[in-house]
Amino acid sequence: MNILEAMLSAQNGGAVRQLGQQFGLGEDQASAALAALVPGLAAGFARNASSGDGLAGLTAALAGGRHAGYLDDVASLAHPAATDDGNGILGHVLGSKDVSRALAARASQSSGVGADVLKQMLPVVAAMMMGAMAKH
Repeated sequence: MNILEAMLSAQNGGAVRQLGQQFGLGEDQASAALAALVPGLAAGFARNASSGDGLAGLTAALAGGRHAGYLDDVASLAHPAATDDGNGILGHVLGSKDVSRALAARASQSSGVGADVLKQMLPVVAAMMMGAMAKH
C-alpha cells in the first residue's frame, strides 16, 4: 500500500472525512486535495532523506514521534498541535514558505480546491503523511 492509499483509507476513510469537515470540503474534494498534495510532499521527503542528516532526522522522527496517532485518532488532526507539528515537518521537508505556497498553487490547479484552503491544509496533510510513514 502506498502512502496516499494509506492516508485515504485510514480509519475507513475517517481521515478524509475529518479533513473535509475541518476545511469545509466534501469527501471527494478532500481526496482530490490529498492526491494533489502528497506527490509534492513525497518529493520533498525524498530530497530531504537523500542527505545523511535529513535521513537521520526523518528516521529519528519516525521512531520517536507520535505521528501514527494522527491516523489512529483522526479527530487529533483538528487540534492545533497537528498544525504545529505539520508546520515543523514542512520546514524540514520543503524548506520555505515559498515552496509550500508553490505546492499549494500547483495542487489547486489539479484538484480544483482553492490554493488558500490548500495552504491551510498542507501542515495537517504533512502530519498525516508522517503518520502513514510511521505506521508502515
